[in-house]
Amino acid sequence: MKWLQKINFLVMGMCLSHFACSQSNTKLTGLVEDQNFDKKISDMISRTIPVIGVKELNNIQDEVIIFDARKREEYEISHIPGAKYLGYKEFSPERLNGIPKEKKIILYCSIGYRSEKIGEKLLKLGYTNVYNLYGSIFEWANRGYPLLDINGDSVQKVHTYNNSWSKWIHNKHVDKVW
Repeated sequence: MKWLQKINFLVMGMCLSHFACSQSNTKLTGLVEDQNFDKKISDMISRTIPVIGVKELNNIQDEVIIFDARKREEYEISHIPGAKYLGYKEFSPERLNGIPKEKKIILYCSIGYRSEKIGEKLLKLGYTNVYNLYGSIFEWANRGYPLLDINGDSVQKVHTYNNSWSKWIHNKHVDKVW
């Protein structure tokens, strides 16, 4: 009878590990509108931190801390309302001073790659409630959500890093700058 328990335990373990592994590869749907953009994002990020969609962020942005993980120049051209500059290569943990380790933090960049890398750093620093904005500011702009410049004025433009990345901004009302 003991061997039967061992087999059951082994089978249950294999099923659970298969379920857990398949969860990490589950395709996120509905977080970006363009399937080709979704594929590009999926190819670029490794999902080392949880993701959140722009629609969800738009509904809770007053309840969370939002950080921009792009270059300062990109942030100054436009950013999500309420977002604070955190940087990528210029990242400094001092910019997090005063933020409780358990506070919900949403990070974004252009599409989600740089913000994921900064999210990994935040986890190592002990922050426990960190999310990457899937599709980041590009998808935010594609959905027509508000953008602010460095002066706090409403703008309809996004720094797209360079010409080849600008193709992921589909909203015809948004000017692409690089």
